[in-house]
Amino acid sequence: MLKKLKELSSAEKINEFIDCLDLDELLWLDNAWHLQARLNQRPQLSNWRTWLLLGGRGSGKTRAGAEWIKAIVAGSKLFVGDGAGRIALVGGSFADVRDVMIEGESGLLAIHDKFSRPNWISSKRQLEWPNGTIGYAFSSEDPEQLRGSQFGAAWCDELAKWPYLEATWNMLQFCLRLGTSPRQVVTTTPRALELLKKLMADPTTVISRSKTVDNEQNLAPGFIDYLTGRYGGTRLGRQELDGELIEDRDDALWTRKLIEGLRTTRPDQLQRIVVAVDPPASSNKRSDACGIVAVGRDGAGICYVLRDATIQQASPLEWANRAVSTFHDLEADAIIAEVNQGGEMVKTILHTVDPLVPVKQVHASRGKWLRAEPVAMLYERGVVFHVGAFAQLEDQMCDFGPNGLSSGRSPDRLDALVWAIASLALQNNPRPRIRSV
Repeated sequence: MLKKLKELSSAEKINEFIDCLDLDELLWLDNAWHLQARLNQRPQLSNWRTWLLLGGRGSGKTRAGAEWIKAIVAGSKLFVGDGAGRIALVGGSFADVRDVMIEGESGLLAIHDKFSRPNWISSKRQLEWPNGTIGYAFSSEDPEQLRGSQFGAAWCDELAKWPYLEATWNMLQFCLRLGTSPRQVVTTTPRALELLKKLMADPTTVISRSKTVDNEQNLAPGFIDYLTGRYGGTRLGRQELDGELIEDRDDALWTRKLIEGLRTTRPDQLQRIVVAVDPPASSNKRSDACGIVAVGRDGAGICYVLRDATIQQASPLEWANRAVSTFHDLEADAIIAEVNQGGEMVKTILHTVDPLVPVKQVHASRGKWLRAEPVAMLYERGVVFHVGAFAQLEDQMCDFGPNGLSSGRSPDRLDALVWAIASLALQNNPRPRIRSV
């Protein structure tokens, strides 16, 4: 069959060839990833330690990562790598590993046939192949889980979104010590992070780049045209569609270097916690996101960004539920709600979910840049820290200039952040009570 395939030179001949295949041959062809994959989805047959796949959304990088794992488990000579019986599967959260890397449409379970498919044991967070190889699921939310483990290979998905990026990555490197040549594949949409830049400059790293349009045949009709029409040529589009690593704007209030230096772990005690809500302009599911950000303040006046609970395209009741659940989950003191768009209706919606939740209404009398500037100065002074990483929020922070975001969209997450920090650090506050977090 392979000899016949090499002789084909046109789509018409290929279709004729496929029509002549029986069911078993079609199944074999369907599983022959080395024949289907694009060049930018195939690893180099060289002595690399890290294969870095930088790609836009939906560009097929997840499938490429899963197929590499499948191939090295099977011992394929077409894909270099030796899992040595133990493989680390690391994502931003355990849910990301399960829903994307393992159970997703391009995940490890979907790409195997019924004879070679591994068994996913969710309670043990283990993926067990028939040949005895075991894949272990890890969340970057808890880097210490990796301590004491050892592997021959690893797959790291969406590394640029990991909450505790440096700690998780460093811990994983100590674990890659089994087999003849430990390797790792990293599949991610790039962001201008120091770790990613160092990884790209590392001589032991090989890099593959792909754009969303490269995978157009596997995406919904019109998807590429819609996103290209809306985001083509913008900074956001170059990053999310073209997979480019976009540096900070020269006129942005924040830089990634500044934010990277202000990461910390959750403080032992906070005196006050607020959840800020920036409602969308319209009240329907086609509206922009509702920014929801939680921030705490300790006894020394230091602020800590605790959570970005922003919800996309939600009805008023949905975003109100998200805000109230975040309030209760963090045992917050108040919800800070901007009422420029909805007036008293915003407070009414929140009280529909919980009539007892304290709501402080704020009204924007100045532009977004003027409101954000004093908050950015607090970052410069080193009195605001991020507890973990908040990729989408930080993207907005580092892309926010005097004329707003380069995409022209509403900085919903940033607005909520500004309201939360301003209420804790830039206004007179009542005497807070101390609580454990």
